[in-house]
Amino acid sequence: MINSQLSTTFKTVALSAIVLMTSCNQKKEPVETETTKETEETANVLLKEWTGPYGGTPAFDKMTVADIKPALEKGMELNLKEIDEIANNTEAPTFENTIIPLEKSGAELSRVFTYYGILSGNMSSPEFREVQKEMAPKLSEFNSKISQNEKLFQRVKAVYDNSLKTPLEADQQRVVQLTYEGFAMNGAELDEEKKKRYAAINKELSGIYTNFSNNILADEEGYVTYLTKDQLSGLSEPLINAYAKAATDRGQEGKYAVTNTRSSMDPFLTYSDERDLREKVWKNYYSRGDNGDDKDNNENIAKILKLRKERVALLGYDNYADWRLQNRMAKNPENAMKLMNAVWPAAIARVKEEVADMQAVANANKDNITIEPWDYRYYAEKVRKKKYDLDSDEVKQYLQLDKLREAMFFVAGELFNFKFTPVEEGKVPVFHEDVKVWEVNDKTSGEHIGLWYLDPFARTGKRSGAWANTYRSHTTFDGKKTVLGSNNSNFVKPAPGEAVLVSWDDATTFFHEFGHALHFFSSEVRYPTLNGGVRDYTEFQSQLLERWLSTDKVIDNYLVHYKTGEPMPKALVEKIKKAATFNQGFATTEYLASALMDMKFHLADPSNIDVDAFEKETLTSLNMPKELVMRHRTPHFGHVFSGEGYATAYYGYMWADVLTSDAAEAFAEAPGGFYDKEVAAKLVKYLFAPRNAMDPAEAYQKFRGRDAKIEALMKDRGFPVPKS
Repeated sequence: MINSQLSTTFKTVALSAIVLMTSCNQKKEPVETETTKETEETANVLLKEWTGPYGGTPAFDKMTVADIKPALEKGMELNLKEIDEIANNTEAPTFENTIIPLEKSGAELSRVFTYYGILSGNMSSPEFREVQKEMAPKLSEFNSKISQNEKLFQRVKAVYDNSLKTPLEADQQRVVQLTYEGFAMNGAELDEEKKKRYAAINKELSGIYTNFSNNILADEEGYVTYLTKDQLSGLSEPLINAYAKAATDRGQEGKYAVTNTRSSMDPFLTYSDERDLREKVWKNYYSRGDNGDDKDNNENIAKILKLRKERVALLGYDNYADWRLQNRMAKNPENAMKLMNAVWPAAIARVKEEVADMQAVANANKDNITIEPWDYRYYAEKVRKKKYDLDSDEVKQYLQLDKLREAMFFVAGELFNFKFTPVEEGKVPVFHEDVKVWEVNDKTSGEHIGLWYLDPFARTGKRSGAWANTYRSHTTFDGKKTVLGSNNSNFVKPAPGEAVLVSWDDATTFFHEFGHALHFFSSEVRYPTLNGGVRDYTEFQSQLLERWLSTDKVIDNYLVHYKTGEPMPKALVEKIKKAATFNQGFATTEYLASALMDMKFHLADPSNIDVDAFEKETLTSLNMPKELVMRHRTPHFGHVFSGEGYATAYYGYMWADVLTSDAAEAFAEAPGGFYDKEVAAKLVKYLFAPRNAMDPAEAYQKFRGRDAKIEALMKDRGFPVPKS
């Protein structure tokens, strides 16, 4: 997942459909002199230019919550001054005097948002959430002042119209197109009355998004299941130690804490023999935002759906999905639904088979139960052992986090020619002692490419899940800027001196998020706007990188036993490969259920919607198996309702996976397999380096020589392959 970060100029705000996760207020102040501006910046560290080695780095060690509000307000003021200067330029609009200044604008605010993103996602606190709540509508007003600036839009439109008659260089043409479309999609051509309503809707949404996110975080922090020594049956020693540390960290010495995050919940549901506790942990996790209290999100969702529909209606669209998908690879909701509906029947049919296998095991054990959602992982693990003689806990002994990181560096070196070198502790400021930093260089030339930050462990105040983001992106139009990229995970921190052992699924996610980082570091674009992308494509690069986890070079050299150092036995490797499509019914169905619900919510009439009832009725109509639930139940579906980054775009993981499976076949069929130099060079040239400088469909055709086909996806999941 790519973290949605607030943009500093309209060039990105528009293109991301104004992702209003957070926001701030704008007040008119007297025009200030350069001296005053410098004094303000000196007074607030969050506005200051980054200093130190590597092209300058964020002063994470100096950021405070108290600095956030004044920094945001000053940053917005400075940005709006820049926008006014561009809009009021009396010269005829050109790329050089309109688009270039737009690309340069907002540097101070961009720096503030880097700190804001860390305090929101990695280091949240009650104090910060209060600031966040206050600033959300104010940032929305700021965004609207740019997106609805008539003079600015007319200049952009003039450059766009002229470029259609006299084309610019290819990447410049792409920047102009994306900038113009961003304005047009976000109401720049509306009349004044509609513009006011459009802005008011965005302002209201920004506050709801913030409230939605904070409610989820509150439920994640507020529901912890504490265990005693007699309730640990089935759990491994490393997991027990990790739960003990989590309890100690919360002042419960001598107990064991299962926190309300996926990385803590998932292994408990997989291994714990205590069915009553499995049910409790399951219900805690899947009822986040749905507990009928002051943190309940159902009313927030109903408001969001109504406001989104009203907003796009101002632009002449029947529903939010039609508006949102017009510049995605899918182009419209019908194409997205067609793909999901092609896979859904095979997925739920496989679930039926998986449940039958699990029920048979339960019956043979005389457990006297009927499989329920909190039983799925537990009995699936028993079926895995029975069918493939494969024990997930045994596999974990060979999946050490540090070794997996080394494996990712190896893959990056082989495919991208990148070298990762640890940065000496203290040389670069970090926001928490858990964060480590590596320098990224070109292996051949030694050229500095950027820094990679890793924040691997769960903590109070850190949102759940895994994500990647950038603190600075590669550009060259205004002097070369190197990349500052990060990966963020929520692995359970081990007891001191112990290795971090993770599941195969978690190892896959680790590789996935690193794929996003490699996309950042591979960039060869000139302009900031071209570092963006579309959701049903940008997940492709990261999903593809997952495939290298199971390559022989990684398995043979990096998957070694955490105690003995012995490589993973060939017999175990063979079992893993034979079980590659195991439990795909569960994995595909829980994901697709969320993707389908996302789309159906935004195609429905939200006038009098009962969110819980709509979720239940829709899933029933889809024949959703009762033995599992959506991967993200609606009341905590942060991808879709804490902002707009993935709204009507969650299907994009499946769309991207069609590309992934098809591209993986290109490697599998090459002479050098997954390390084939010729295919790797094409991968970097066409699918990573251009970012959004090229239409994604065109880029994929250049790589593969044709469009992607669904057959490889179905084959990878062990589903029946449709006839051509």
